[in-house]
Amino acid sequence: MGRVSIPAVPASTDPLADFRTRRLELAKGRRATLLDLAPARDAADDAPAGTGTAVLYVHGFSDYFFQDHVARHFTDAGIPFYAIDLRGYGRSLQDGELPAYVTDLAEHHEELDRAVETMLADGVERIVLLAHSTGGLIVPLWLADRRGSRVADAVVAVVLNSPWFDLQGSDRFRRKVDLACATLGVVRPTAVINEGLGTYGDSVHNSRNGDWEFDLRWKPLMGFPVRAGWLRAVRRGQRRLHRGLGLQVPVLVLRSSRSELGLRAFAPSAMSADTVLDVEHMTRWAPSLGPDVTVEAVQDGMHDLLLSAAPVRERALAAIDEWLRPLLAGPATAPASTAPA
Repeated sequence: MGRVSIPAVPASTDPLADFRTRRLELAKGRRATLLDLAPARDAADDAPAGTGTAVLYVHGFSDYFFQDHVARHFTDAGIPFYAIDLRGYGRSLQDGELPAYVTDLAEHHEELDRAVETMLADGVERIVLLAHSTGGLIVPLWLADRRGSRVADAVVAVVLNSPWFDLQGSDRFRRKVDLACATLGVVRPTAVINEGLGTYGDSVHNSRNGDWEFDLRWKPLMGFPVRAGWLRAVRRGQRRLHRGLGLQVPVLVLRSSRSELGLRAFAPSAMSADTVLDVEHMTRWAPSLGPDVTVEAVQDGMHDLLLSAAPVRERALAAIDEWLRPLLAGPATAPASTAPA
């Protein structure tokens, strides 16, 4: 029950057909998908000092990579852009799989390892991780677990776009959810405890009030069902982050200027607020990432700041550019560690 039958989309019909697409075969028959777009030859002249810098984008829950405007922002600046569809998401979703479902966020470590290893084999020397929402929780946990490894040492900066650092709601509500996850998440991990993401899809898809076209099989308007085992994994990851990760890489946390939670129907105000997560949690828990963290609020941003109205997303991209500029000013150097990934 809840398993899906979703045919693969041929490359010729994928709107990102000019991206190179590679399948990453994982253990137990799982798979992930790595996409990349190289800069045009003339744009490469504008690349940061040295060679070998690239961005790796990691999406959030009930999501996949379709934001080609983000890729082209970086490739136009001479920076190669990579994006991954994690196991159970988007192009990686296989016939019969539960979409967007793992019981431990560390399951995603394998595909992140493979993605970075592939980038290094491509000649990339330093990597900027750009992660959204749940991806913004998965990525710091992966970096903490891979500390001192070749794959982690290749990462020179992390940008988190509205990361999911805590469960929205009151302390009492979180305690009730944690109690439910501790029981139901173990005995009935695939049980649905929430049907989706509410009205957020109405704010982004161009069939409703948004500007964006994406595959509704891979990113339904209401989102995929939230299952007990998956939410238990998220809460375990969040509590670990709260204890502190000690990341030694610079991190930029971008958030909207405000949240508007609990909407039962679309409202125009949803176009200028985070309607999914509590932005104050992002500010509260950002210092738990490590000693070098910058938090910046983007006025009138939606949950995915890079899907917000054009002036807003341009401000978000400008903030990323400004923050990255001094970090990428020096020449790239090969990762120092010889430890295995």
